[in-house]
Amino acid sequence: MNAATTVTAVTPLSTADAELLVEAARKAAEAAGVTVSVTVLDAGGHLLAFRRDDRAVLISGETSTRKAYTALQLNAPTADLVDAVQPGGPFHTLPTALDRPLLFIAGGVPVHRDGRLIGALGVGGGAPEQDHGFATAAVESLAV
Repeated sequence: MNAATTVTAVTPLSTADAELLVEAARKAAEAAGVTVSVTVLDAGGHLLAFRRDDRAVLISGETSTRKAYTALQLNAPTADLVDAVQPGGPFHTLPTALDRPLLFIAGGVPVHRDGRLIGALGVGGGAPEQDHGFATAAVESLAV
């Protein structure tokens, strides 16, 4: 294989990485006085870590998972996609076009390493802007 076709391996998102992401998101939420659920998916969309605070609303578990899945599939923060699903937007029919439901509410963030998508994090339970902030802070703390 010559230099032009060499592929550099990227370390996948590990369970240890996922646990760090969950803890960082939880701490950010706790500092804001918000109870949340946090979901971490690997690049294949498989669950690596999940945590729901005792007092978090029950639906936050589902929303955190859907936010992570949406961020992973579209390789974009869900906060950046909200307008795209509004009437007339390029993804207007996308939420109902797939078997697995997407959720276009802020709080899902893709995770990259060396410029490659390796997973996603979703946070649910706070206001959308809060969830996005908690997720973003967690990904930044991983420093991948």
